[in-house]
Amino acid sequence: MIRQTALFAVLLSAAGAGFAATDNLRTVAEQSGFKRTGRYDEVIDLCARFAKAWPDAVRCDEFGRTPEGRPMLALVATTSGARTPEAAHEQGIPVSLFQGGIHAGEIDGKDAGFLLLRELLQGKAGKGLLDRQVFVFVPVFNVDGHERFAAWSRPNQRGPEQMGWRTTAQNYNLNRDYLKVDAPEMQAMLGLMNRWDPLVYVDLHVTDGAKFEHDVAIQVEPLYSGDEELRKLGRELRDDTIAQLSKQGSLPVGFYPSFIVGDDPASGFADAVAPPRFSTGYLPLRNRFGMLVETHSWKPYPTRVKITRNTILDVLQLVDAHGKDWRAEQLTADERAATLGGTRVPLDYKASDKAREIEFRGYAYTRTPSEISGALMTRYDERKPQIWKVPLHDDVQPATLVEAPKGGYLVPAAWSALVAAKLDAHGVSYQRLDAAHARLPLQSFRATATTFAERPSESHQRTTLRGEWQAETRDVGAGALYVPLAQARSRIAIALLEPQAPDSLAAWGEFNGAFEQKEYMEEYVAEDVAREQLKRDPALAAEFQRKLATDPEFVRNPNARLEFFARRHASWDEQFNLYPIFRVDRAPD
Repeated sequence: MIRQTALFAVLLSAAGAGFAATDNLRTVAEQSGFKRTGRYDEVIDLCARFAKAWPDAVRCDEFGRTPEGRPMLALVATTSGARTPEAAHEQGIPVSLFQGGIHAGEIDGKDAGFLLLRELLQGKAGKGLLDRQVFVFVPVFNVDGHERFAAWSRPNQRGPEQMGWRTTAQNYNLNRDYLKVDAPEMQAMLGLMNRWDPLVYVDLHVTDGAKFEHDVAIQVEPLYSGDEELRKLGRELRDDTIAQLSKQGSLPVGFYPSFIVGDDPASGFADAVAPPRFSTGYLPLRNRFGMLVETHSWKPYPTRVKITRNTILDVLQLVDAHGKDWRAEQLTADERAATLGGTRVPLDYKASDKAREIEFRGYAYTRTPSEISGALMTRYDERKPQIWKVPLHDDVQPATLVEAPKGGYLVPAAWSALVAAKLDAHGVSYQRLDAAHARLPLQSFRATATTFAERPSESHQRTTLRGEWQAETRDVGAGALYVPLAQARSRIAIALLEPQAPDSLAAWGEFNGAFEQKEYMEEYVAEDVAREQLKRDPALAAEFQRKLATDPEFVRNPNARLEFFARRHASWDEQFNLYPIFRVDRAPD
């Protein structure tokens, strides 16, 4: 639950009745000339002070607690009077959510957001903007990581002097967690998102990578993915933000500037749609805009904070100009999403081989073998700006498509608790079956091949499945879940429950037990079974001989030869390699 904590009350009281709106609201960053950034107690303090200074315009809300017990804070700023989600939705007031510090070493967003918020409230910037919209600002998302504070937490970044850490106290990278929603912090963030339903969610970062002159990258989805009509508006949001930043003296690009090949600038760049573990891959599943802002890590901290501040202001101005129209189109997209059943739906995307040459503002560089690593290394000369003519692959197309079920998905009772928790976190609707259903027509997916990752990723053993959906009838017990696609968040249901989707529950290994063989036939028993089957079934005997004649791997693999017969025995586990979620054409009666 969002609440103002007792700590806030103490801070508000300490501020005193004579508190002036312009006093004591400058950050440690500002006071140090942007050499330093403050610790998290500064966020707690400033959140309370802003609420005290402008009680009719700012709320300081706690929307969760971290594993180490710290409050997760959001400042809600508006002079429209719509200071609750209910009021904003009822009055049709556009809402934008800006979050900083998902990677707590990339902390530009925190200091930029506080700086701009003060200017907005003082009337020094964006005069009147808060009269017509709600600005929700989360200064630090990864709070525990923020307090793992040290110099060199980001060795490839210029300033501040000390900063937080990339991952949480539980070593989660929150920017890999939007769809699988493992971390308590992400569960809290999705709760905040579900309540406010922002039309734009802006994720404030700092790049890794090479040295060049461009100082910020802006990516938006839907642009290549998601609802087709929203893509047009997403492109406008990206291009208009880039145009405004250019007028303000920045050198923005509309793609993440990471080379296709290692650190070789000549290889150029490829635009992409991030999978839904990332914010910009996730927001299109909600039919909302996700924006990724990446200032360039090699620019000085004061420069990066200024650019981030300008970006937030630019987006707020665009929301002021277009927010109500965007909201109307997003709600219409919700209606379109409820009709995806039975249609072809992309699961992921990739840039094609088609490329165009662009002029990219880099620096002179050399590529020579390193006496340290022995590898070919790139060294940049920042004294010598240079135009690179390099390829940009920005023809992004669907890579994997599936035909969505006409009705929805069925989750057996044994797996319902796991899946329901994920669906609840995303606000996906489902129904629980009170009665059992015998011989229900459905589609099942059996894995014909499974590949388990050798190393863990985000505390999971990722899994790749090959197979196909096939029609059959099965008994489905009471307590199963029916997840209909006739709902606004159908894309989230598909992304979670299609086994071959890149961030599905299956891909993250949540169902790995279904692909483990737990019952075996001893070899000497299998030998007897095989001989009995060969004697009884001439067609089977002929099939076995064909395998021996045509499949050298089969010939050399004793286990495969015995399994050939074991699979045809009554003792074989028919649930082995059966994906434990089914598809149906309509809701069970």
